[in-house]
Amino acid sequence: MAEEFTHLRKSKPVIIAAGLIWGVIAWVYASHGLNEAAEHAVRHNLLEYAELMLFLLVAMTYINAMEERRIFDALRAWLVRSGFGFRALFWITGTLAFFISPVADNLTTALLMCAVVLAVGGDNSRFVTLACINIVVGANAGGAFSPFGDITTLMVWQKGFVEFWTFFALFIPAAVNFIVPAAIMHFAVPDVKPDASGEQVPMQRGARRIIALFLATIATAVSFHNFLHMPPVIGMLTGLGYLQLFGYFLKKTAYRDHHGQPDDAEHDGQMGTPGAFDVFSPVAKAEWDTLLFFYGVVLCVGGLGFIGYLSMASEMMYAGWGATNANVAIGVLSAIVDNIPVMFAVLTMNPDLSTGQWLLVTLTAGVGGSLLSIGSAAGVALMGQARGKYTFFGHLKWTPAIAAGYIASILVHMAVNGAYFTGG
Repeated sequence: MAEEFTHLRKSKPVIIAAGLIWGVIAWVYASHGLNEAAEHAVRHNLLEYAELMLFLLVAMTYINAMEERRIFDALRAWLVRSGFGFRALFWITGTLAFFISPVADNLTTALLMCAVVLAVGGDNSRFVTLACINIVVGANAGGAFSPFGDITTLMVWQKGFVEFWTFFALFIPAAVNFIVPAAIMHFAVPDVKPDASGEQVPMQRGARRIIALFLATIATAVSFHNFLHMPPVIGMLTGLGYLQLFGYFLKKTAYRDHHGQPDDAEHDGQMGTPGAFDVFSPVAKAEWDTLLFFYGVVLCVGGLGFIGYLSMASEMMYAGWGATNANVAIGVLSAIVDNIPVMFAVLTMNPDLSTGQWLLVTLTAGVGGSLLSIGSAAGVALMGQARGKYTFFGHLKWTPAIAAGYIASILVHMAVNGAYFTGG
């Protein structure tokens, strides 16, 4: 929670905590002659982590490959040179964040849009602050209605609590969550038109084909899960093979990147032409801190669940408060604590919920992080990228507007998706 102030990467304490928790469990169980019970439990948690980690690794590799082919740079340059006014850019960057984050992760999406805002906004701190808040809200809301949009939605899908296409029932509530605060903030955005830049960034060879391969990979993962009843990660890893084969093609034809000069071809045989695509470079650039943090979360929460703490919490929240109140509270909690451990705890509790309630907790855990700047990876990253312009207190000033969107999205979900609440 204190990562923004201590600059200690969040993976470090949770990895140590995971080791300590399972060390204590193993010691106690061994002293009672129950070695196998603890071993089976930790192996189950490791398998769960491996499935999600490999899935995320493939998705991150594709996003990094697109970045390496300058797809995002080209989009940023187009927006910067198009000459939009601040208010138009406020809506465009927020809307793009909302629609890109269901496919790319919300962190990458937010960083891309923030780069546009900083390039155009310059010294206008008011515009930069409001646009960054809008991007964080848009990216988090967009991630909530897609199984690929956020780690929390991915966990719910992989556990089988919500079907792939059912997530899209959250589209209207997620859109409301983004539009309500954006409409309130719109009038505070300076009505100024900055000078357009002439910057042009060409995409590198193979960029569009990598986008097509990423969409094919998503289709493969969904098909493996829906039709073959296999874990989605098998389809994603198959899709990584698509990128590897295409990467091999890009390497073998790397001389084309150098205007087809014949003398460049002799370097190609060594597979080391400068600037040639290497699929393991995007793999290396994956967010390893997030992936290792995820290991710590899965094992810490799994350990607490194994001992029985989560059963007590589930009984108190879901039996005592009622499912709706508990799920709304989980969304508020995810503004303070990272939403990954919160959602994994709920999944480990495995309360008896209807599809409508599973969708509700997916929505609240996804968009609740927007209430504070430290509540989501997107917010924390943007505070670093727009240091001094987008701050914790700058975001806090607009928390009432974001809270209005949060409440409106819950009410809209219960009105629009009422059919999903029956039977649980």
